[in-house]
Amino acid sequence: MVRLGTGIGWRPEIAEDIARLPGIDWVEVVAENVCPDHVPDALRRLRERGTTVVPHGVSLGLGGAERPDPDRLRALAERAEALGSPLVTEHIAFVRAGGPRTASPVIEAGHLLPVPRTRDALDVLCENVRIAQDALPVPLAVENIAALFSWPGEEMTEGQFLAELVERTGVRLLIDVANLHTNHVNRGEDPAKALDELPTSAIAYVHVAGGVERDGVWHDSHAHPVTQPVLDVLAELCARTTPPGVLLERDEDFPAAGELAGELDAIRAVTTAGASDAARASDAAGASYAARPVTTADAPEAARPVTTAGAAEAGRAVTAGRAPVRTSAATAAISSAVTAPAPGGPVPDAVRERLALAQTALLSALVAGTPAPEGFDRRRLRVQTAALTAKRASVVAKVAPELPEILGGGYRTAFARYADGRPMTGGYRRDALSFAEHLLADDRPDDPAARRELTLWWRERSGPAPLAAHPAARLARRVRLALSGR
Repeated sequence: MVRLGTGIGWRPEIAEDIARLPGIDWVEVVAENVCPDHVPDALRRLRERGTTVVPHGVSLGLGGAERPDPDRLRALAERAEALGSPLVTEHIAFVRAGGPRTASPVIEAGHLLPVPRTRDALDVLCENVRIAQDALPVPLAVENIAALFSWPGEEMTEGQFLAELVERTGVRLLIDVANLHTNHVNRGEDPAKALDELPTSAIAYVHVAGGVERDGVWHDSHAHPVTQPVLDVLAELCARTTPPGVLLERDEDFPAAGELAGELDAIRAVTTAGASDAARASDAAGASYAARPVTTADAPEAARPVTTAGAAEAGRAVTAGRAPVRTSAATAAISSAVTAPAPGGPVPDAVRERLALAQTALLSALVAGTPAPEGFDRRRLRVQTAALTAKRASVVAKVAPELPEILGGGYRTAFARYADGRPMTGGYRRDALSFAEHLLADDRPDDPAARRELTLWWRERSGPAPLAAHPAARLARRVRLALSGR
């Protein structure tokens, strides 16, 4: 297992800060945001001074009903080789649904969605993971995700699901302790129980990230400071094992370099205390983090940013034995099987079809306005729909920053109207073009100057002919009128 140390998620917005932060042993990059032939200069300089870089994929959809796309696997492999990475990582999630198995168009979630913890889903996931392992030049680790809702009829806990995945494939694990906390608040799942059940010897590294509570729901935002409850889960993990690496994630609302350094110091305080005491930690009296129910009333404390002092207290809890270590014969047996994956045969088409139908029905309810499948919490699905729309608007604003500039304060409202019942089918850049086409076909924006500017933007990017869902002749007429100033 590669020893990584302390790392941070590399983002262009904080590239210069990362270069100056002390004690950064490695960085993780979003694989889809890096071109192997044009590695950003700041990232290249980090590599030249010996900083390890790990590509972190977000688009494979290993938990989906279809086998991994060969082109996406090839792209992930190219990035691992270009960056000289010791491993690559992805998520246990599905990100698209539909297609021939369901006789429906392929639709994109634009987000990581949870797979049902059922035998069917596990069989499909194991085969997909094996396909990915065979295609990649370095080991693969997969990450547990955060979720706002649960699937009805699940047959395993998260820990059991992950443990069997490791036993059957030999894949490594990327454990996100912030996601364990999120699932504790949103789905009532015990992080300590999950840690008890999974094979800690399979852990490749750990994610730590911030979030925020709103209306009784925890949002894994990656845009807020790390909170004390998340560090408490990290302390629980470190009481059981010394993780090869721990990484701070931050994707938006980046703080000053000093605040990032403080969060990294807080993480180090917990991991150092855990490493020094893990060998002799044992069951002790005292309530564990997971035994404490989290309610909306607890949110102000749960949302309090972590300080170095708070982290030190979490570290002292480990040293004092207040973060209990639980072991079991089953966990030990699974751990010994990590390097001996079971062969496993092909998954029957009927199994993939059942999963495809279930995932398509759910995703369609979330992004296309169809009725919610039976057994789901409809209120939670509405929260997830709103979160998906907000994220979609944010990413479109990043890939096409001219759109919020042209539309001003009305950008998000206009985008929400466009996205209502219109799932994403071709990625975010295609989504930006479709949004512009939708506005122009309806003679918007109302301001003639803004409409003309939007028309010019669209024409520069859409090619010689209209590409969109609206009738070409109608859209072409709107474009001609806008450019004529009429």
